[in-house]
Amino acid sequence: SCFVNAGVGGQAPSFVGMSEDEWNRVMRVNLDGAFFTAQEAVKQMVAQSPQGGSVVFTTSGSAKYGQQRGQHYGGSKGAVISMMKGIAVEHARHGIRCNAILPGWIESDMTAGALSWDKFVANVLPRVPMRRWGKPEDFAGLAVYLASDASSYHTGDVITIDGGYHSF
Repeated sequence: SCFVNAGVGGQAPSFVGMSEDEWNRVMRVNLDGAFFTAQEAVKQMVAQSPQGGSVVFTTSGSAKYGQQRGQHYGGSKGAVISMMKGIAVEHARHGIRCNAILPGWIESDMTAGALSWDKFVANVLPRVPMRRWGKPEDFAGLAVYLASDASSYHTGDVITIDGGYHSF
């Protein structure tokens, strides 16, 4: 199994104010990093066919719902979803499964700034039906399932884990 968890955030002053360097910085990590990691993993998995394997990507709600001043981040994660689906279709015959996890607000270094900002918490947490932020353990169980043989017939899917946040 391969867990593709490339991710760097970024906020531009605005869409029209986003520099090419900022766009490229996010794309290089989030999309190019995911591409090259998955490509090497799939090469190895094809070589061990029919045993195959599992590739699990991390994406973001920004891929589906957009993010102002973060079009580069959402765009990179949306591209990861499309790439994952293409890999899943092309390589299923080799026993390779590809899926993605779309996390909501999970406590991590990447979300620490937002989750510690009182105004953000007051505006967002009431919109999470489970009334709490996700914990790494919440994400981990799903990642383990997708990486394991328990998901042997599960491919090409994006699974959201967000406490119900995107259900609205």
